[in-house]
Amino acid sequence: MKHRVSQAEMVAGRVSVVVVNFRGVEDTLTCLQRLTELDFSADQLEIICVDNASGDDSAVQLRERAPEHVILVESPRNSGFTGGCNLGVQHATGEFIAFINNDAKPDRKWLSEAITALQLDSTIGCVASKVLDWDGKDVDFVDAALAWYGMGYKPDAGSPYDGLDETPRDVLFPTGSAMIVRASDFRSLDGFDERFFMFYEDVDLGWRLNLMGKRVRYVPTSVVYHKHHQSMKEFGQYSEWFLLERNALMMLYKNLSDEGLAKLLAPAMALSVRRSLAFGDADISLLDLEQGLGGDISETATVNKRVLSGPYAIDSFIDRIPSLQKTRTEIQRTRLRTDRELMPLMRNAIEPAFPQAHYLAGHKALVEAFEIVEWFATRSRILVVTGDPLAAKMAGPAIRAFHLAEELSSEHDVRLISTTSCAISHERFEVGARTLAGLKADVDWADVVVFQGFLLTHAPWLAKTDKVLVADLYDPMHLEQLEQTRGDEVLSRAKDIASTTEALNLQLRRGDYFICASEKQRHFWLGQLAGVGRLNPRTYDRDPSLGSLLGVVPFGLPSEAPEQTDHPIKGGAFPGIAPTDKVILWAGGIYNWFDPLTLIHAVHRLAARHPEVRLFFLGTAHPNPLVPKMRMVTETRGLADSLGLTGKHVFFNEGWVDYNERQNYLLDADLGVSTHFEHIETTFSFRTRVLDYLWAGLPMVVTEGDSFGDIVSERNLGVAVPEQDVAAIEAALERCLFDEDFAAVCRQNIRQVAEEFTWPAVTRPLLEFCRDPRRAGDSGATGLVRNRPISTTPPVGGSSIDLAKHYLANGGPRELARRMASRARRVASERGAVD
Repeated sequence: MKHRVSQAEMVAGRVSVVVVNFRGVEDTLTCLQRLTELDFSADQLEIICVDNASGDDSAVQLRERAPEHVILVESPRNSGFTGGCNLGVQHATGEFIAFINNDAKPDRKWLSEAITALQLDSTIGCVASKVLDWDGKDVDFVDAALAWYGMGYKPDAGSPYDGLDETPRDVLFPTGSAMIVRASDFRSLDGFDERFFMFYEDVDLGWRLNLMGKRVRYVPTSVVYHKHHQSMKEFGQYSEWFLLERNALMMLYKNLSDEGLAKLLAPAMALSVRRSLAFGDADISLLDLEQGLGGDISETATVNKRVLSGPYAIDSFIDRIPSLQKTRTEIQRTRLRTDRELMPLMRNAIEPAFPQAHYLAGHKALVEAFEIVEWFATRSRILVVTGDPLAAKMAGPAIRAFHLAEELSSEHDVRLISTTSCAISHERFEVGARTLAGLKADVDWADVVVFQGFLLTHAPWLAKTDKVLVADLYDPMHLEQLEQTRGDEVLSRAKDIASTTEALNLQLRRGDYFICASEKQRHFWLGQLAGVGRLNPRTYDRDPSLGSLLGVVPFGLPSEAPEQTDHPIKGGAFPGIAPTDKVILWAGGIYNWFDPLTLIHAVHRLAARHPEVRLFFLGTAHPNPLVPKMRMVTETRGLADSLGLTGKHVFFNEGWVDYNERQNYLLDADLGVSTHFEHIETTFSFRTRVLDYLWAGLPMVVTEGDSFGDIVSERNLGVAVPEQDVAAIEAALERCLFDEDFAAVCRQNIRQVAEEFTWPAVTRPLLEFCRDPRRAGDSGATGLVRNRPISTTPPVGGSSIDLAKHYLANGGPRELARRMASRARRVASERGAVD
């Protein structure tokens, strides 16, 4: 594909829509007209129509009847859907390229919904629109799947649309009938592969985008209605089958790894022949050699063209291997994702697709003989462990573990275990409680163990297993304890912090993969990992970005909007709070590292001017009985009492709110708050309560300096204030509560930011790791790799034997050999210099 438009000519935010016409001018004109009626800025919309050498009066009709400003491009030859699209892109100046079939009509929000998704997440390279039939009754495209023999298919296509596919998700490919892609990504891949002519060019493009690390995202609110394959009627069914058979093989050849190609290409070619015979109604008695010897010895047989589509497709594929080889070399050189990582996006890869007895028998034989089911066995057994109670009332660690398990269970077999207690269940995975000794059976079952807290310290045997260990570092416990133990006896405090630090160091030395809650935390934990020797040539050379060692998985929020079923704050349960009052919600516990005291002083001052202001503390007692009562709870109650605010302007909810009831409290509030002192814990913390404010659409007032303080300020979600500044908090509260225009802007921005923090979005790095989990080559499991990083300090004044022992103990035979070879080179060099 030639890049006729230079990068300098690209217009930021502009969308270039490409429509290809081939002898379907009336459909095309309808489509073009609908594009001019989109809910999208006309200044940012460029419509390009390519007439693909129709050979009739299509070009004339389009010149005379197409809407104003449509750019008409006339191709000198019919280069298929692929060539027509690429020709259109040569004339496109948009930052984004949209493709829509000429026999399709877009919903008014088709482009705006897709572009919003692309602009909110730079990792998305392409949006796959939801496609329904012309009347919106049946499914055309709501998901993508790829069979092991290379044929892409659309699950549920042709079935009635039941409205259930409304959750955005990653897919392997879009449908070419309605897709939007970043122009830079499309051009970097040289667009659609024109050797395909038509069919599977969209599958191939999506596969290649995924291989280069870009995501293809199904966005169900971006909708198109499609007549389906109107242009193909001009070519005939044989041509369609031929292209499907050939293009499937070309796609496998280009995109599979060496190992995958060796496993799948030969049986895929064999199945192509079997499929052609089966669906061409061939006389399979000709396959019986013994019958042939005893009966008809004619050298001819009459077959239809469908029987020949497979053999001819293979022959055509062979002709293209020299050019495909060059493409394959480049794809394999630049790919960033493995076959295994993409297998979940293929959905049911063992789907035979065609219900014909002779074909199914061949499919079964090939799958078994080539062990294809085993090749696609991507489900791992994942154990998620938390030390917090799993119950109706849950704190952050248990909530996080529950949702990590829930997201992982979409692709894997999962068990969620608490080492404290359990009183909940889930339909998709096992949930339970175990003693530390009882946990051994679950660890034996698992391939991957995801854990948090002090598990390795309490169960040191886990570090010695060969299991893949994922340490969740979202809570920097040692920083938290610096503040939590303030005021304790000095030696006891030092001992507590030292033991917590060592517990974390044990995780850092042994873990195979780590997750934390923010980019700011990631920088902190990279320093910690460097301190225990994990940032070494082995990890760096494998992945210089270190993304395969440490990923950012923030706390998340539900994908579904909250629904209010009760009014626990404004419904009369708390005398002194009326339905018309302005409620400021403190959603969560009152801990020593927070600063509710300055907030109460600000509310006291604000209430003098606005007597309808109410501050509501959601929780005072942690649901985990092992967590001691914080002194800040007592100080907060005492201050509210002393100022005469308790029961009038400040209210305390005793205990802890059930997790599944929290939305009612959130939706009864008008504003969310989180204030804290400025110290090291707050710098690297991740305030989970702020996510609930995002979920409920609440403007918020937060202390600046931590991750969410930055987000609130930069994304205009409320006001970030300096620590312990009563006047600033008072002004911020007043603005968010009583400046309706400002609050409305905050709510609109919050809706956009909330999409970035849904659990499916934030857990993506963990899901991708678990698709291809592996032991880190430098982690410290006994019997597999060393227990500690190589010491770079040999014994001072030691003999050669002492040095050899040191290197052998710290790095093994390979390190000893490397050191001795280096020593030999150095000695030889020194002797040469003397001579």
